[in-house]
Amino acid sequence: MSGPAPEFAVCDLCDAHKNDTDGAFRVLPPVFHSYGGVAKFAGPVSTVKCFEDNSLVKLALDEPGQGRVLVVDGGGSLRRALVGGNIGAAAAKNGWAGVLVNGCVRDAAELAASAWASARWR
Repeated sequence: MSGPAPEFAVCDLCDAHKNDTDGAFRVLPPVFHSYGGVAKFAGPVSTVKCFEDNSLVKLALDEPGQGRVLVVDGGGSLRRALVGGNIGAAAAKNGWAGVLVNGCVRDAAELAASAWASARWR
């Protein structure tokens, strides 16, 4: 992990960026469920789009994360897990701040015991 997550309130960020018109500032909706052992995380975003196949997730997380967050668009499928304990361990080892998954995760107890962040949105 790249260090502690910044302490801020979303409403303060929204107030600070209320005049932004270029669309660069965005806030994600509150539809996430945390599975990792870290509740807050932040970092530059990298994205992967895959459906019921986590090979691109593994490939991305095997690279140096440098404090980034991987956002995985798995199409919302709950039939195949895209992130689990082994992938989470590799991501933590390689310096990723966390992963957000639009899909399924597995090994929830293992992820919760880790010093790494993962979340799934519904």
